[in-house]
Amino acid sequence: MNLNTIVEVKRPKSFEKIEWTDGHAWLGGGTWLFSEPQVATDTLIDLHGLGWPALTVTPAGLEIAATCKIVELHDFKGPPEWRAVPLFDKCIDAFLMSFKIWNAATVGGNVCMSLPAGAMVSLTAALEGVCTLWPRPDQSNGGKPRQVPVVDFVTGNHQNVLQKGELLRSIFLPASALSKRFAMRQLSLTHFGRSAALIVATVGDNGEDFLLTISAATPRPVQLRFKKTPSSAQLRQAIDERLPADAWFQDVHGSAPYKRHVTHYLAEQIRAELS
Repeated sequence: MNLNTIVEVKRPKSFEKIEWTDGHAWLGGGTWLFSEPQVATDTLIDLHGLGWPALTVTPAGLEIAATCKIVELHDFKGPPEWRAVPLFDKCIDAFLMSFKIWNAATVGGNVCMSLPAGAMVSLTAALEGVCTLWPRPDQSNGGKPRQVPVVDFVTGNHQNVLQKGELLRSIFLPASALSKRFAMRQLSLTHFGRSAALIVATVGDNGEDFLLTISAATPRPVQLRFKKTPSSAQLRQAIDERLPADAWFQDVHGSAPYKRHVTHYLAEQIRAELS
């Protein structure tokens, strides 16, 4: 849609030269920004002119720029020892989007939206991603970048830890997580509907370091870690202890009891697959 409150679009070449004031908004893909009126925004700051590489592979892991497009992540292959890379496509397929969104939406934008069913939140949390956050460039107190795990970045439905003017620069996925085996299950009430539950587990060799990530069924990602692959009873007990009845996210895409039920069902499928 046309944003009739916008009077200027800035395309800076250097982050340090950006001047931030109230009424400014960061522009990545813009697929949500342009989907509804932004009455409090008069200036957009286009991040693409900063020229961040979409994906950077190092021995330590994969750095995903906030401006990396979904299609770029989908096309990524990665080193053969990174056994969890196929999870990228599986989470992207859980995205409710047209081909236009596919080619415009960014990984960082989806994470910053911080919706329970945000597929990139599910992906990056499950692979133990860490966000690098840059302070507003004109911060007078000499603010420094900070790092926050994705699982802690999202604090609730459409809520996160970003402060005013703060910017998500990148998400780093460690090679240790990318090298693990994985299993994923996703369920929606309708064939092309928003996820009611998206569950991922990763596990190392010999069943060590089993990490279950629950998303979409809860307002924010929830993780359960075990030294070894748990038994069915251990996993069920851990889920119930961590998530009481009032901890589930209820909306038109599923009631809280329904999401609790399918989480147990899908988590057991995943546990059995990785055992």
